[in-house]
Amino acid sequence: MAGTGVSTEAPTASSLARAEHFVWLTARVLEQRRFAYHFLGGGADPVETALFAYLNDDGGYGHALEPDLRGPVSQPLHTAHALRVLDSIGRCGGLRVERMCRYLTEVSTADGALPAIHPSQRGYPHAPFLPVVDAPRSELLATGPVVGLLHRNQVWHAWLFRATDFCWAAIDALETSHPYEAEAAVAFLDSVPDRSRAEAAADRLGRLVRDRRLVALDPARTAELPLAPGYAPGEHHFPHHYAPTPGSLARRWFTDDEMAVSLDHLAGQQQADGGWPLSWREWAPGTALESRPLVTIEALRTLQAYGRPLG
Repeated sequence: MAGTGVSTEAPTASSLARAEHFVWLTARVLEQRRFAYHFLGGGADPVETALFAYLNDDGGYGHALEPDLRGPVSQPLHTAHALRVLDSIGRCGGLRVERMCRYLTEVSTADGALPAIHPSQRGYPHAPFLPVVDAPRSELLATGPVVGLLHRNQVWHAWLFRATDFCWAAIDALETSHPYEAEAAVAFLDSVPDRSRAEAAADRLGRLVRDRRLVALDPARTAELPLAPGYAPGEHHFPHHYAPTPGSLARRWFTDDEMAVSLDHLAGQQQADGGWPLSWREWAPGTALESRPLVTIEALRTLQAYGRPLG
């Protein structure tokens, strides 16, 4: 098993100060509150208050919480985003999550899984790489992270049983994949209760990721890697995308040297304005502006999790 690659060094104040300036300059209130919570000693209540603005009466979340989907309607991707925020502040439970599970039940497909986009998005602006169809398909990409987070927080709801079965079947059937789908599978496997089965599935998935060249191990040679359909030029996944924390099962897929190179690359992506860039296709100026603070916070959290300096 590979080591963790954890350093005892913390992010430098100068790098955090640059990121903080970027967040105050460009971010929505929610991301400002999240940054304050994770890096400035802020409380969880302001984060939850800011998130509440995106909640709809059906228990789902909308209002462009996920910036690439515009409009007020609830969507599975928005609701998954809300769950990630609540999990990150230790508030993923209670009545709010019960209401979210009822919403997830209502928008599930026949086999109990989630579509990436519900047809209610039709008529509102959305990224061209997130098509709206009248008969949405079950998606591991949408379902895996949500089910994983609910298991991680010991949330029990009837919807989880069928959704968990779907995720197991989808992961067991994977022979080819694309990076975001593999990342979603890891998010499920990292938290599902059956740990022995999860470890075995993660080992197989790791071999698939490496054999199919779904990971960039050398930042200088990404042009040699295949690009999944619909991805933007240069939209590659590095080891830190699959294993954003040392405790992830995906950390075992990579050597200490490979993880060190990946984290060095991530730290080096901080731009002159203090923020991190988007890797996916930018289709509208406003959505790109809203997305960069999200990416910046996640980059900082990953580096922080590994104890890496940002200098």
